[in-house]
Amino acid sequence: MSYRPIYYDTETTGISTERDRIVEIAAYDPVLGRTFEKLINPGMPIPSGASAIHGISNEMVADCPDFKQIGIEFIEFCGEEVILIAHNNDSFDMPLLKNEATRHALELPPWKFLDSLKWARRYRPDLPRHTLQFLREMYGIAANNAHRALDDVVVLHQLFESLTDDLSIEQVFNLLNRPRELQHMPFGKHQGVPLKNLPKDYLRWLTTSGAFEKAENKDLHRSLQKAGVL
Repeated sequence: MSYRPIYYDTETTGISTERDRIVEIAAYDPVLGRTFEKLINPGMPIPSGASAIHGISNEMVADCPDFKQIGIEFIEFCGEEVILIAHNNDSFDMPLLKNEATRHALELPPWKFLDSLKWARRYRPDLPRHTLQFLREMYGIAANNAHRALDDVVVLHQLFESLTDDLSIEQVFNLLNRPRELQHMPFGKHQGVPLKNLPKDYLRWLTTSGAFEKAENKDLHRSLQKAGVL
């Protein structure tokens, strides 16, 4: 089956995937050459700190539809045989999207998801940071109005094509979801250290901090268990 990529991004009332709400969702379909950009009334005040980042105020969303209506429109825009791509998708955008759908009794199609941050961390471990804006600068992609959803989506599309070269979206998805056996710590203050040499207090911190509950750390958790240090 051939899948169509959909690049998407959300702006929110905050960083909690459980408590916060989506105030804007945008997407780009490079195959059909279409864009989607909608403001959403989150049903709660937008904190000033969040507004300072994305520029969306309470006044801007006061007369906008709630997530259910926009969610229905977003589903129609995407279709079903697609792979949705976002930067930090696994830890932020996807959980937010799914929680909003559940909150509004809206059933999402059986979409596949892909995290471009996870891809960048795995295949460009030589870089000190993997934020969207840092990668944009690294790959010489023109600056835009950072932190508005559609602007970030356009940058993400350009960046992801650079990161994945001539691989198809199906190949990228399969590579990213193939289990890996790690030999060295992939991130943090002990990056590059052999797993068997990691300090016990650091391993305890990883366990108690909830790091292994994150989808992007499942390979690390499995590899530490296989190495016999957990």
